[in-house]
Amino acid sequence: MPQYDVLVVGGVGIDTIVRVPSLSLPCVDSIQVPPVRDYVGHTGNGVALGCHALGLRTKFIDFIGEDPQAALILARYRQTGLDFSHLVHASGTRRAVNLVDPQARRLSLYDRRHPDSLRMPRNFYLPFLQAARHAHFSIMNWTRELYDNALALDVTVSTDLHNWNGSDDYHRDFALRSDLVFMSTAALQGRHEQVMREVLQQGRAQAVIAMAGEHGSYLLARANPAVRHFACAELQRPVVDSNGAGDSFVAAFLFAHFQGQPLEACMRAGAVAGAYACGCHGTHEEFITRELLERYCAA
Repeated sequence: MPQYDVLVVGGVGIDTIVRVPSLSLPCVDSIQVPPVRDYVGHTGNGVALGCHALGLRTKFIDFIGEDPQAALILARYRQTGLDFSHLVHASGTRRAVNLVDPQARRLSLYDRRHPDSLRMPRNFYLPFLQAARHAHFSIMNWTRELYDNALALDVTVSTDLHNWNGSDDYHRDFALRSDLVFMSTAALQGRHEQVMREVLQQGRAQAVIAMAGEHGSYLLARANPAVRHFACAELQRPVVDSNGAGDSFVAAFLFAHFQGQPLEACMRAGAVAGAYACGCHGTHEEFITRELLERYCAA
């Protein structure tokens, strides 16, 4: 029996959240805003903490720096009990500045400080991959190097392409070599069905999921040729911040998938967890539990 239900590879950093009156800011010297706060965030962090909160045996590995931002990350994982192993890189811990408007929409200014030549040593990651039932690869450049090992070990892989435009080559390995592919519709300009079909036809994915924020989500499965739309979950919970909603969606989808639930139920679980994440300020500060998820999904 595998030691881990899911190994999350890559994707932790610090999010600095700035609440602004509008994402289109005027060209002026200064704007007064509410208190600016730092949070442990980024996509791998969200998926790992989301899976951990749902009771999945979760392992997380990544590069961080030796800096105050890394100290925040390590303190958060000690507090939550997330099993995290890391390597230190001289370029430091990744950061992002996220602008959030009153409608909870965000604009993320992402700091890609790690060099493209960065590689994680095989002797570091392989024991964790060998012990995993499933791996979730964040779209760090170095994580693409792990696909051959995952395939050889018969470890299934998921990934989130985020705001892929459907043609950028950087994302193509992740899109075509993963068993479950998540993406945002934000940069697809209405072409999400076409891009979903291309991923399914050209790659190994068994299912492609496109997340569209307040417009719901879309599913295309290899076993069903139709792209199906799923509405957002209505939880009667105020929407205050959309940071991390997609990561919570992925975590809950994987949870339901590991339980052997049909894809339709996985989509419902993802929608519930994503909506729940929008009800708290900051990135990845509160995650839905298994008990709450099951209660909402049964309603």
